[in-house]
Amino acid sequence: MPTEPHDWFLSRDERGNLATDVHAGSPDPATDVHPGTHAPDAEGDTGRDAAPWSDGNLVRPLVHGAPYFARIAAELSALEPGDRVWFTDWRGDADERLLPDGPTIGDLLADRARSGVEVRGLIWRSHGERVSASISARSNELLGRKINDAGGEVLLDQRVRVFGSHHQKFFVIQHRGDPSRDVAFVGGIDLSHSRRDDAAHEGDPQPVSIDARYGERPAWHDASMELRGPVVADVLAVFAERWDDPQPLDRSLPYRMLLQRLVHMPRRPEPLPERTPPPPRAGHHAVQLLRTYGVKHPPFPFAPQGERSIARAYGKAFARARSLLYIEDQYLWSREVATGIAEALERNPDLRVIALVPRYPNSDGPLGGPPSRLGQIDAIRTLRRTAPDRVGVFDLEHESGRPIYIHAKVCIVDDEWFTIGSDNFNRRSWTSDSELTCAVVDTAEDGTSLARELRNELWAEHLATTPDDERFTGSGAELLALWRSRARAVDHWDEDGRVGPRPPGRIRQHEPEPVSALQRLWARPAARIAVDPDGRPRRLRGSTRF
Repeated sequence: MPTEPHDWFLSRDERGNLATDVHAGSPDPATDVHPGTHAPDAEGDTGRDAAPWSDGNLVRPLVHGAPYFARIAAELSALEPGDRVWFTDWRGDADERLLPDGPTIGDLLADRARSGVEVRGLIWRSHGERVSASISARSNELLGRKINDAGGEVLLDQRVRVFGSHHQKFFVIQHRGDPSRDVAFVGGIDLSHSRRDDAAHEGDPQPVSIDARYGERPAWHDASMELRGPVVADVLAVFAERWDDPQPLDRSLPYRMLLQRLVHMPRRPEPLPERTPPPPRAGHHAVQLLRTYGVKHPPFPFAPQGERSIARAYGKAFARARSLLYIEDQYLWSREVATGIAEALERNPDLRVIALVPRYPNSDGPLGGPPSRLGQIDAIRTLRRTAPDRVGVFDLEHESGRPIYIHAKVCIVDDEWFTIGSDNFNRRSWTSDSELTCAVVDTAEDGTSLARELRNELWAEHLATTPDDERFTGSGAELLALWRSRARAVDHWDEDGRVGPRPPGRIRQHEPEPVSALQRLWARPAARIAVDPDGRPRRLRGSTRF
């Protein structure tokens, strides 16, 4: 039987943000305190008949940055005057090559703008000045200026909480007069250095500097997705809500105002042009857009109490999990995140959890390392305390012995529901930073499952086999046993001095390095204040409710 979206997706009330028009859904008559008073939009639509998700889409997961960049390059290169490009990013490097021989992302977007394509972008203003660092305001400034000088309109957006960021990463590409060709890309891949890697994991020739144990050219595992169909218009609506926020883009400080002038951008965006019709149905995938916006002052007009639909959607999916919860994540931190998974393990003794994380934090120095490791130590301890034999945590190691950095944000539940997006499994992503993630279910009548196909693709690479490996069809217990046997084989080969051929597969059993008692004294408050802050309303902080 096909998967039913309403079993997995959030309803309007479950989303918890009644101020947004994005996948708002129809109000429940029993809880709608102002029936008949919903203001119509420009087309006269009150939103009362809208669905809280989008049906009829075609979704294509894109594993690794190189295939993602190749698709971006192909779609942008095909644009003509009058077409439109909308994008958001956490970090962008103008000189990042989309293909081995170019073009760069900055050159291609600037060329499109000069040719008459409407190019608009929202990039986090960011912090720091070193372009080689993982966070760089300078790199974002240079990308924005390059596009703006060519006639585009890219804004450095700092309308965030203190210690927060705009972490959404997506593209919407529209073709004038032919909505059927419109496409969106949503995921966790930035337009930046280090992201253009592939399954061989030799790393991007244009790297950023992270922990030295990853080497000068870090191997980088990442994921995004390509969307076609009506949901493309919904992704654009996410962009429009942020663009139309009337608040100034940054604080009214002399330095910040000078920076805006250098990038040739206004303090407030110009109004967006009239919307074009949404694309027609393109496939059998149902998609729900999930977001995080932290509570801030002044508030987001489209989320005055914030939005935590990402966290709420995970909670609903975890509650339905019966066999296997598979996670690929950059962090896997915080008690709040771990508690939801632990409760699912308590409810269902047949459930197994497999999590794939980086071996080391990207910044594991004397100040950045302890708060990061402590958050993960606490989360893993919570899971293992609940179900010590039903949880496996792993990292990846290249055949050369180099660890592979996990930047992907993927969650697959029972091969029925999956997510790819910008959010990580930590308190910051679920409560504070702006995030956008797509939840997908396959409604095909023939029983095909895009979630299962994605899992098989990922596992074929990690376990050095093929996507049609018969062992991938086992129970959750059998699948966890498969991962453990593969990881132990490599572990034993390593412990025995690496004599003979290396056993197949890249997975290793993961154990974060310890944090001393002295480090814990300052690492825990540092994590809560700055590294992994809580952006929920005060009444919810300290709880596991979202």
